[in-house]
Amino acid sequence: MTEPLLEVKNLKKYFPIKGGIFSKPICHVHAVDGVSFYLNRGESLGLVGESGCGKSTAARAILRLIEPTEGEILFEGKDVCKLDREELRSIRRDMQIVFQDPYASLDPRRTVEQIVGEPLDVFRISTKKERRERIASLLQKVGLSPDHARRYAHEFSGGQRQRIGIARALALNPKLIIGDEPVSALDVSIQAQVINLLEDIQEEFKLSYIIIAHDLAVVEHVCDRIAVMYLGRIAELAKDRELYTSPLHPYTVALLSAIPVPDPSITRKRMILEGDIPSPMHPPSGCHFHTRCPRKIEGVCQTTIPTLREIKEDHFVACHLY
Repeated sequence: MTEPLLEVKNLKKYFPIKGGIFSKPICHVHAVDGVSFYLNRGESLGLVGESGCGKSTAARAILRLIEPTEGEILFEGKDVCKLDREELRSIRRDMQIVFQDPYASLDPRRTVEQIVGEPLDVFRISTKKERRERIASLLQKVGLSPDHARRYAHEFSGGQRQRIGIARALALNPKLIIGDEPVSALDVSIQAQVINLLEDIQEEFKLSYIIIAHDLAVVEHVCDRIAVMYLGRIAELAKDRELYTSPLHPYTVALLSAIPVPDPSITRKRMILEGDIPSPMHPPSGCHFHTRCPRKIEGVCQTTIPTLREIKEDHFVACHLY
């Protein structure tokens, strides 16, 4: 087996909550609480879960846009957490991100040429002529015209802005792109266009993806494997078809049961979860999901943290039922 492009081992990110006269930490928000997974070259991994489960925090920690509290992040065998400033700057050429909001992620004071060409400027790549040709080529690859380079971000629609963000992420020929809910702010018809674009450029540029999404239909279409997160931990990780046809974790079953079925003649049994999501400042002991789980094992789920174990080939689940 070849070495994975990315390995994440026991990743944690706790945010301190300060209080009192001296603003000392009084507790922590357990945003990411021991996440582990790997990503092969040319593969797409989806991260799904409810709002606040730690998907985006994990992505930003992998890129060290925020500093992890604990854990290892191995990119091509190098621990990203141990790199100094210059080494991290160098490796970031191979790791890029497409942000969720195509309106807030583009500088309104800069032209499209300046936005897409900024990574080339930062790393001092190519001459002025080569830079202009590179930007024109990237705009064409994402379905825009080279003439758009002279315009400003506010002159474009949401879908076009997201294409500009994708072109910027492609500027340095990265090996990994993290999409932080790249289509959630777009209309449904535009979502399909951007998803198809992501698939096309993945094949052309030999990219690996981590796609963060709420919409399970989006990750099913784009991703090879899917990780389901709940309150900072991975509950289940499997290949896309395996996860959708044979979910094991009760939380995954509940998520999939909530997907609308377009055929009114088909009925689906819903699993309604009771109670609210616990606070990440004071997560439950043992399995974080036990306060809402209809299949919890008394005395075990409340006290023992389940480990993410391989139950079937390439199908991992963190649940005491298995």
